[in-house]
Parts: sequence; structure tokens; C-alpha cells
Amino acid sequence: MASNHEEVKLFGIVGSPFVTRVDIALNLKGVQYKFVEEKWKSFSDTLIKYNPVYKKVPVLVHNEKPISESLVIIEYIDETWTPNSILPSDPYKRALARFWSKFIDDKSFSAVQKVAFTLDEKEREKHIEEMQASFQILENELTDKFFGGEEIGLVDITGAFIASWVPIIEEVIGLKLLTIEKFPKLYKWSQDFVNHQVVKEKLPNRETQVAKFKALYESLVASK
Repeated sequence: MASNHEEVKLFGIVGSPFVTRVDIALNLKGVQYKFVEEKWKSFSDTLIKYNPVYKKVPVLVHNEKPISESLVIIEYIDETWTPNSILPSDPYKRALARFWSKFIDDKSFSAVQKVAFTLDEKEREKHIEEMQASFQILENELTDKFFGGEEIGLVDITGAFIASWVPIIEEVIGLKLLTIEKFPKLYKWSQDFVNHQVVKEKLPNRETQVAKFKALYESLVASK
């Protein structure tokens, strides 16, 4: 637990997949922190002061020292608070965890985003193929209950959006993207992950997120 003289704040937006990662990591470590909610496209001066380079969330502020970028923040959390390791202690396994986290951000996240916000059917089809190719690579890589073994680790937390956001996109757009038939291991992982106590406590309310994404998607369609 964070001791009394420590002040931990997380600046974020509810529902942001990058902020959710940090929420999960802090919860896994049992760190007490204050969540400072920011408004989308209208960030506070405090947030800009703490993250003048990227001017975005999440930002973790620990004893007035700000850290930006979700994966950098997670590593900081892991090194600062000892219980429940997020990264493996073995240097090779740690390097692999970083590699797969970068793969998820570079390949899977960008493809999922394109699928969610592309209206042209031909274009979207191309992005679905790209997304499913990345899912297939992850499917082949998954040899245990979680990417981190029996317990969740860095790769699982990085891939939180696959488990929590993809079903919302499926519901709003009416597509089947992550099915038990096509990706049996990844699908089972997604269920185990969202139902993990540490994760479940920090996932944003599903109905609220569906409503938000639906409104965003409908405004996108309307402005086409």
C-alpha cells in the first residue's frame, strides 16, 4: 500500500484504454491514489503543466513528480511498489513482455481503432483483416491462462482494450471480431481477464461505454 506520506494522483479520462491500463496496474499493486478526471479535448492547465510534451492522459503524479505514457507509467509503478510483479524478473522474459506490449500497441490497437472509426466498407474490411492477423499472432503466442502465466502481467494489461473494448465495438457496429471459433485461446483469455477481480474493479461501466461509443459512431455516420 502507498504509505501516508505518499501522494499518488492519476489524471485521466474514464473509458480511455490507456488510462484503464494504469488503473489496473495501481489496483494490482494495492496503491491508494486519487483519480483526477479530465475532459476530452479540454484538458486542464494542470494536466498540460504535468505533460507539456504530449499534452494527453494518462499522467501519474507521485509526490509531485509526473510520469507520462501508459507503458512507461506501468513500469514505474512496478519498480516503485513491490508486491505483485507486473514484469518478469528474468531479463529475457522482461524484454519479451516489452516486445509483445509494443506489438499490441503498434499493430492491434491501431487496427482496432481503424475498424471502429472507418465507415467505408471496403476500407473497413482491409482493417479487419489487419486486426485479425495481429490477433492470430497473439493467439499463437498465448500458451498459458494469461500472457504473464497464471497471473496477469504487462502484456495482459497492455491488451486490456482487446478484452474490454472489442466487445463494445462489436455490439455497436454489429460485427463479430473476436470469436471463440476463430481465436479460442485469445477469446478465453479475454473472458478470464475481464473477470479477474483486480481488472473487474477498474473497468469502466459497460453500458456507459456502449452509449458513449454509439453516440460517437452515430455522429460520425451523420457527418459523412
